Amino acid sequence: MKIAPLLRSAALVTAVALIPATTATMAQVDGRAGPELAKVFAIMQQVQANYVEEVDDEVLVRGAIDGMLSALDPHSAYLDGSDLERLNTLIDGNYSGLGLSVIMEEGAVKVISPFKGSPADQMGIKAGDYITHLDGDLIVGGSLDDAVARMRGKAGTSIRLTIFRPGREEPLELDVTRGVIELEPVTYELQSGNIGVISINEFSADVGRDVYDAWVALQEQATGRMGGLVLDLRSNPGGSLDEAVALTDLFVDEGQIVSQRGRSWGETFQFEADDMNYYLRRRLSREQAQIFMGQIAADVPMIVLIDAGSASASEIVAGALQDHGRALIMGQRSFGKGSVQSLIPLDRNGTSALKLTTARYYTPSGKSVQEGGIAPDIRVPQLSDPDFALREKYQTRESDLRGHLINELGIADEEMEEDRIADPRFQLTTEQLEEQGIEDFQLHYALETLRRTTASSVALRNVGNRRSRN
Repeated sequence: MKIAPLLRSAALVTAVALIPATTATMAQVDGRAGPELAKVFAIMQQVQANYVEEVDDEVLVRGAIDGMLSALDPHSAYLDGSDLERLNTLIDGNYSGLGLSVIMEEGAVKVISPFKGSPADQMGIKAGDYITHLDGDLIVGGSLDDAVARMRGKAGTSIRLTIFRPGREEPLELDVTRGVIELEPVTYELQSGNIGVISINEFSADVGRDVYDAWVALQEQATGRMGGLVLDLRSNPGGSLDEAVALTDLFVDEGQIVSQRGRSWGETFQFEADDMNYYLRRRLSREQAQIFMGQIAADVPMIVLIDAGSASASEIVAGALQDHGRALIMGQRSFGKGSVQSLIPLDRNGTSALKLTTARYYTPSGKSVQEGGIAPDIRVPQLSDPDFALREKYQTRESDLRGHLINELGIADEEMEEDRIADPRFQLTTEQLEEQGIEDFQLHYALETLRRTTASSVALRNVGNRRSRN
């Protein structure tokens, strides 16, 4: 069965596991749902007999499937060949287009996030924007695949996007020139003071290994001892659960990383640091597995940046490092997606699959991320964004999605509302920051925090006798 392409296609947007569909379970469902299924068949017969136009059976069945899954939660979905192909292309990269991750929300094309450094990112397109027109043609109510196909095209050609940005009265008209999109899951750079910045843009294959390699490269570039590390998870929509665990294990040498709890015993388990059985299941060689034993940067103060676009696998990493006291979490409250989707192949050729929510995940302290997300230790607004105030007011999180799972542990509304409280430390305007040459205030604040502190006073707690592999 062609399982690998299915896993790759889902890795872009959510934490995904793979489970088989058993015939026993299917038989139980059939027995219980017989009378209700009879209603579905009766309605199909009436539509086929009396609808004003002839309707293909395939259209009716697909509509019934989509309606059934949309009644569950925002993340369960049926994926057919075109959806899998589109997501595979995004993950593989090497295509010409704008560099946008988008979804269809109530008939409108909504931006999840622009890929860092892409033409869309350079033109200022933001997460939460709605694309309403392409070259003047209304696309609201149309097909997402059609919209994506139109936005792609030969590098060097341009397309005009009409964008509705919540909080703005007038739409934005942007002419964006297409480019060759080469997705880089991990990028890094060395800042003054021997402070490393590692940005994780998505949790695709080998992210854990790539971050390890980035750390080694930063040490080689440094003029002396590393003074700090910033792990940037902002606007990272998630990806592979395996890679979230592998990345966290680089910085934590013992204890739990994340637990997963579902209805069935097979969906309830936990991941531990240095869990060799886990890595053996991933079929790594012993040499490869050794990379993930112990921790890197053990004596280096560390800050993790998150924002409302940090979801799923990003929240697993941030939550684990926060609970272990290994890093200071800075930025804005994360998206709040605390559920795991299992990918169930529906045919032997791997051309269709069911992405179904099967479990919730919890941080090492037992906190559910669902709805509430990860609250930063220090809330830092992105003051360098001129639309920050409006974006904060109309920001969409998991708790805003129709049909989202409820946090069964409970979270008070006022806990999430504390993000709205003004902090007297952050009163500079965008213009004042521009005069100072600050383009990314959150990153600037994290770097300054590391520069003015010592390893013993921030972002380095509970180290004890942990092993170092610097």
